[in-house]
Amino acid sequence: MSARWADWAVAQIEADFQRSADTHLIPVPLPAFSDIALYLKDEASHPTGSLKHRLARSLFLYGLCNGWIDEGMTIVEASSGSTAISEAYFARMLRLPFIAVMPRTTAAAKIAAIEFYGGTCHLVGCAAEAHHEAGFLAARLGGHYMDQFTYAERATDWRGNNNIAEAIFTQMGREPAPVPSWIVCGAGTGGTSATIGRYVRYHGHSTQLCVADPVASVFHRHWGDRSVTMVSEPPSLIEGIGRPRVESSFVPSVIDRMIAVSDSASIAAARVLSVHLGRSCGGSTGTNVWACANLIMEMKANGVAGSIVSILCDSGERYSSSYFSDEWLEERGVDVAEDERRIRSFIDHGVF
Repeated sequence: MSARWADWAVAQIEADFQRSADTHLIPVPLPAFSDIALYLKDEASHPTGSLKHRLARSLFLYGLCNGWIDEGMTIVEASSGSTAISEAYFARMLRLPFIAVMPRTTAAAKIAAIEFYGGTCHLVGCAAEAHHEAGFLAARLGGHYMDQFTYAERATDWRGNNNIAEAIFTQMGREPAPVPSWIVCGAGTGGTSATIGRYVRYHGHSTQLCVADPVASVFHRHWGDRSVTMVSEPPSLIEGIGRPRVESSFVPSVIDRMIAVSDSASIAAARVLSVHLGRSCGGSTGTNVWACANLIMEMKANGVAGSIVSILCDSGERYSSSYFSDEWLEERGVDVAEDERRIRSFIDHGVF
């Protein structure tokens, strides 16, 4: 490996980071809950439009500093879209070829974004096939398989260094309840929940961590019963979170609670929240907000005041032809009407 090239590559990534401001923390108006505040960390405002921008930066730095990535090397990743978009961005920055191994069902807008950054999309039948195929491609091409599902929990410094957890607590500093009662996130690799859970414990905060997970995912089942490591049922429609098998980066011991959310509830919440905020939100954000609604109702019933912070993972614009398309939902037999009514009732009247 060329040390001079590696120094140049790290400097490029660090310069990009220096040019970037942190993402906004957005208060969500909930008029029926005077003593409970909800905030969303708007990760859609990253240059590549999602929470995965942080992960991609960390994975590239981790690979470079471990000596795994060299000049001209092909970078390969298994991804449902957002991580691959962000990695394609950094690969272009370092003048490296990039291949994303993705399910054929991945949203067309995500495929277009990867190609915009110069990446190539290698489509497979389902998410379960992507890991093996990505490793095979990297070996055949003499490239590097980034393997987000293994390295996400270790590539990010969970003690601080401007990770998402540190940013949340810093931005909450002047709010009425600066230490959140709950932080709610999803799990795709498990890297974000591992970072937040470890950070909370390291700094001695009273905050609890809740992971919102699609019903079809294995993660919430594994959290409840460590012997469950795989599911065989059809995958969730919600891209980016939930997995059929437990990934190496998923750390259940740092999670205080998991809430399983149906696809219809996730999509309904994304659609209603997008109108409520005037800001388009993707399906995994809907999953988070549905879980937040459950926690807020429990806090209200128990007379507990405080705050909850969750994540706006990416923009709903990437899903205009799927979650926000009535025709797409009808084709898949997904009826969101009742769940939309419920989430509107929660936001407007405090009844869920």
